[in-house]
Amino acid sequence: MTAVLPPGVDTVLSVLRSSAVVLDEGDTVVKASSAAYALGLVRGGRLAVDQMLQMARETRRDGEIRQVELDLPRRGAGRGEGQAVSARVAPLGSRLVLLLVEDLTEARRIEAVRRDFVANVSHELKTPVGALSLLSEAVMDAAEDPEAVNRFAGRMQIEATRLTSLVQEIIDLSRVQDDDALVDAEPVAVDDLVAEAVDRCRQPANSKQIIMATGTTPDLFIWGNRGQLAAALGNLVENAVNYSPARTRVGIAGRRISAAGGDLIEISVTDQGIGISERDRERVFERFYRVDPARSRATGGTGLGLSIVKHVAASHGGEVTVWSAEGQGSTFTLRLPEAGRGRPAEPETGSDRPDRSVPSGRSDQDEPYDDLVDEEPTDDKLFQTLPEHIPAPEVLP
Repeated sequence: MTAVLPPGVDTVLSVLRSSAVVLDEGDTVVKASSAAYALGLVRGGRLAVDQMLQMARETRRDGEIRQVELDLPRRGAGRGEGQAVSARVAPLGSRLVLLLVEDLTEARRIEAVRRDFVANVSHELKTPVGALSLLSEAVMDAAEDPEAVNRFAGRMQIEATRLTSLVQEIIDLSRVQDDDALVDAEPVAVDDLVAEAVDRCRQPANSKQIIMATGTTPDLFIWGNRGQLAAALGNLVENAVNYSPARTRVGIAGRRISAAGGDLIEISVTDQGIGISERDRERVFERFYRVDPARSRATGGTGLGLSIVKHVAASHGGEVTVWSAEGQGSTFTLRLPEAGRGRPAEPETGSDRPDRSVPSGRSDQDEPYDDLVDEEPTDDKLFQTLPEHIPAPEVLP
């Protein structure tokens, strides 16, 4: 005889967020939610997890409510990839047992990320703070030597600047993760973003005799938070300069591309630097990850710049990708929705709208950087070379 659910129980189970399973006296599944099937708890009309089945039998015997956290194998996943769940068993009437299962996998992942972040922040803060402490002691010991005091004071300024940059980037990352970028959104001109990024990196580029060549299609606009977009592009350009040899080029280009959901704005930053290995390319957007820790320390890098870029792109409905080859350089590309998507379209007047076509690429025999000698190449000249035809690092005469 099939057990019957008490009145109203079926309705309650259908609205629960937890996976629900009701068992009768013979451990047969009387009712199971769709989430329970999706989680793999029920197969062939039976409860498929032995630990939960044992809990149900014990609860049926003594009427005690039981709860336990388990790590279940994830269906279709590789070895070691489990699913964390919390299972709670309670009697339901005199004959039935109710099992509620909550998926804790995402909560566990977030907690692990939080712990890693705190550990990384502590480690990163410890380095400049420890250096400042040691340098201050050195200054005290060298009080009678003005030259040594000046030397140590200069080092203290460097460490203080590194500490300030780290704290500011942690704040920026927190804001990008917590804020809705589109709350204060506005049309942002790509030309303005490029000009701001170039101006931000002009001094370090000049000191290394690096040419920053820019070229964008006219009248490109992105709908988003101007400050976040400027920070993201600035980080990409700054990385390109920091990781490029002296007397090379950094190219910054923007264009409009067609996509299924509407036109996108594509901004690429290309350098002739050391390049990134395939193993490192999978991790460059992780917080505090550095391809070359020694170079990052020399340039004051915090390991947060690309993580900020990734979050800015995601919050604006776009993405950031990387192409790189060791010894040939890298191309980081931002793809973001064009201004006009997701809001009322502005009326167009006559034929003033710019041509949306993109010139075809050049052949492999063309010299990739011939068009980048000038500081202001036009239209899509930069994109006619990227990313397939990036040359090995070329040192200017």
